[in-house]
Amino acid sequence: MVAPPLDVGDGWAVGASSLTWFLVSLVAGRWAARLPPERLSRTGPFTRLRSWEEDGAVWQRRLRVTRWKDSVPEAGGVFAGGYPKRRIRSRATEDLRHFRRETIRAERVHWLILASTPVHLLWCRPALAAAMAVFGVLFTAPFIIIQRYNRGRLDRLIARRGG
Repeated sequence: MVAPPLDVGDGWAVGASSLTWFLVSLVAGRWAARLPPERLSRTGPFTRLRSWEEDGAVWQRRLRVTRWKDSVPEAGGVFAGGYPKRRIRSRATEDLRHFRRETIRAERVHWLILASTPVHLLWCRPALAAAMAVFGVLFTAPFIIIQRYNRGRLDRLIARRGG
């Protein structure tokens, strides 16, 4: 068995990992709430929708995202500068664009949370670190999928409006 650099035992390691997930989520959310709108107008390498996603339709067809997306927590409005994403404020094109930017912000937050996974190797033995990685994917994937599904729908709607 390989011991981690900070060998604290499994119980403490789970506690440290839980606290880490929570703190990373808070820091990433706070950071993202401060991003200016121009930084959110375009997608990046992680947030760009791929052709196989069919503008988000694949998420509905394969995972029935509309059945469960409203049951996950939504914390977009927690920080000043954030935006709650339960409902679109209006169907005006500018509000659709704003909501689209917020899907990019939220997706970036969840990718950042997932990117913190290697930190757990500091105190988790390899098997527990692998479990933390699985937890990270299971925790963040639904949120990423929801944002990608919503953004695909918004992209189609905005494009139909000519903009």
